[in-house]
Amino acid sequence: MSVSVAIISDTHGHLDPRIIDIIRECDYAIHAGDICGEEVLASMQPKSAIVIAVAGNNEPRCMVDFSLPSVSELSLPGGKICIEHGHEHGHHTPCHDSLRQKHPDARVIVYGHTHKMVQDKSALPWVINPGAAGQTRTHGGPSCLVLTASNDAWAVKEFRFSAN
Repeated sequence: MSVSVAIISDTHGHLDPRIIDIIRECDYAIHAGDICGEEVLASMQPKSAIVIAVAGNNEPRCMVDFSLPSVSELSLPGGKICIEHGHEHGHHTPCHDSLRQKHPDARVIVYGHTHKMVQDKSALPWVINPGAAGQTRTHGGPSCLVLTASNDAWAVKEFRFSAN
């Protein structure tokens, strides 16, 4: 059995509609923080209706109902994803070694914060960042990742759209 997970971050109050379409095709959705609006979470509608979101460093300033965890997990066939915003592991460039030390039992660690898409598969667990899925500092256009997981294999596909 294989499942798919849409992975986004750093929407800052706006989720690109092209990414909303990708989320609808996936089994689960993850938001790695700096959501900045309940409407962003409401627009995330994966097939299972399960959305996992963590707080970013901007949530206390921009969300009225601020009740998100700072770290969360999603168990999938073949392993576990750990999610956090990443800003506590280095302000401008979160340290991947620090993330790996904090989540040694993960298969993949998802973080946001930098607005830059990254796939670090140089060691286990993998450390990935989907970039920014909104309009703020997208570094070439809104982006997201889709992870496909089975007991035997995990793969990550990148999506980047032109800036509007």
